[in-house]
Amino acid sequence: MSKHWERDLDNLQRHLMALAACVEEAIFKGTRALGERDASLALEVVEGDAVIDQEENYIENECLKMLALHQPVAIDLRRIISALKINTDLERMADLAVNIAERALSLAELPRIAVPDKLQSMTDLTTSMVRQSLDAFVMLNADQARHIIRLDDEVDRYNREIIAELIGTMQQTPEQVPAFMAFFSAVRQLERIADHATNIAEDVVYLIEGEIIRHLPMTLPLADRA
Repeated sequence: MSKHWERDLDNLQRHLMALAACVEEAIFKGTRALGERDASLALEVVEGDAVIDQEENYIENECLKMLALHQPVAIDLRRIISALKINTDLERMADLAVNIAERALSLAELPRIAVPDKLQSMTDLTTSMVRQSLDAFVMLNADQARHIIRLDDEVDRYNREIIAELIGTMQQTPEQVPAFMAFFSAVRQLERIADHATNIAEDVVYLIEGEIIRHLPMTLPLADRA
């Protein structure tokens, strides 16, 4: 490919990583606001979403321009397709972080209740998946991507256990249902963030190996499959 392609590709990578950093910060602030009932921090997440939306639009437009101008093939084509899909997943993660921040705003106006026992562990694992999926994309590491995909089962387990705990607590203390429902919703948002991190990991495998593994029962390399 030409120097113009390399220049455009470097620019795309910079903007994608800048978007990823903004999204990671939104998730961190949103989950922290939830745990600490910090309304001002939650508002930062809500108000910052417009910048993330603008960056998503810019990246999508750049990808479409590169497809039209350079007509890439093979791995270069897969790189642009992967960037488009990762861009969408990042924007959706940011929307989910906003949802978590909005739950934090709701909690700030309600009587204080205990944070679910395993919520912090679920939060730490989810944010780690987001970070690792982006690292796998930058480093073109398919093995790390597959590791992230397997971690999603653990997040799903946390989701089930925390939801079961919340339902049991709501049955015992119905007067606190609104506060517990805020946590209930936030846990669902976290689980969906992990799903998007998994999507990014699957896109990394596609980028490197040219194989679509989404919805397949196994995520082993082709050579290791029966």
